[in-house]
Amino acid sequence: MTSRIKRGVISDWWWGVDRWFLAAFLTLLVGGLVLSFAASPPVAERIGLEPFHFVKRHAVFLIPSALVMFGCSLLSPRGVRRAALIMLAVSMGLMVLALFFGTEIKGARRWIDLGPLNLQPSEFMKPAFVVICAWLFAENQRRPEIPGNLFALILLLVAVALLVAQPDLGQTILVAGAWGGLFFMAGLSWLWIAVLGGIGAGGALLAYVAFPHVASRIDRFLTGEGDTFQTDTAREAIMRGGWLGQGPGEGTVKRMLPDSHTDFAFSVLAEEFGIVTCALLAAIFAFIVIRGLQVALVQRDVFNRLAIAGLVLLFGLQSIINMAVNLQLMPAKGMTLPFISYGGSSMLAVAVSAGFILALTRRRPENRSHTDRLLERTWQMHSPA
Repeated sequence: MTSRIKRGVISDWWWGVDRWFLAAFLTLLVGGLVLSFAASPPVAERIGLEPFHFVKRHAVFLIPSALVMFGCSLLSPRGVRRAALIMLAVSMGLMVLALFFGTEIKGARRWIDLGPLNLQPSEFMKPAFVVICAWLFAENQRRPEIPGNLFALILLLVAVALLVAQPDLGQTILVAGAWGGLFFMAGLSWLWIAVLGGIGAGGALLAYVAFPHVASRIDRFLTGEGDTFQTDTAREAIMRGGWLGQGPGEGTVKRMLPDSHTDFAFSVLAEEFGIVTCALLAAIFAFIVIRGLQVALVQRDVFNRLAIAGLVLLFGLQSIINMAVNLQLMPAKGMTLPFISYGGSSMLAVAVSAGFILALTRRRPENRSHTDRLLERTWQMHSPA
């Protein structure tokens, strides 16, 4: 048993970690594995693989993801900043390489082929980007002579340029939305927010004009005309599931969904386990965001406050986009559901985000209560010399 008096690295971690966050993240990890048994076999059979191919790969990534989350949760706030800076530099460098040497899939160059793994660097760029922008905003507040806000804006422009070049408009919206949330929480003027909001709206209009596939998806969403097979099938799966679902393995509509194991795993969950289970899953995501914002609000350190809020905002926005697409509340966009959808890069990157959240919300030994310090002194007085 881990002693609360005789402290070590693991003991400090166990008594300091936010167990509500830990329980929520572990529930999502296990839930994603369970759902992969329902969502992925039809896809594997359709493309000529053995039925549990994706289930096995999901399980293989589960253990490294848990270890990455645990390892990141051991970091100090300074360690989180350093790790994020290294990850941001490496991931952006790999994103540049992907534009020239990456694997092209459906007209986009987002992946780097590493043999058994297709790495998507932009997934790892997102949490690192949020942490570094939080640090820049915090430094600008602490030392106004440092143009942290300007550097954060330049970093946003670089990240957006790389994502648009791939192209990946969904991740662009996600990154810009998280940055905008940080900008707002940093207490900057409404004039700046209005100006940047106008620029964002102009960028969305430009994307509609410049990218035919973006215009096509928006037009299909607004008019219902054209190829809406995936979204219509996803809606049918949700409707067929009803309140309590058809039962594990009993779904039939899921067999027609091309991306049932990735972008439309939420619809498979609805068909087999029902709307009630989907509501519980949405409640877990909402809990993580709300608790994150509550914890961030009481942080004394500005960096901790902004980084925690930015990371849970990123987590929540990605979840909302995925579920909204499944429910036909947004135009179709490839966006994984954190920890639930299949995808090695996505799972590992979300594990990094979760680890950073656990690290930044962890109670430190130097901040422990008076009772803890009294117990430690008592133990030291009565321990053998």
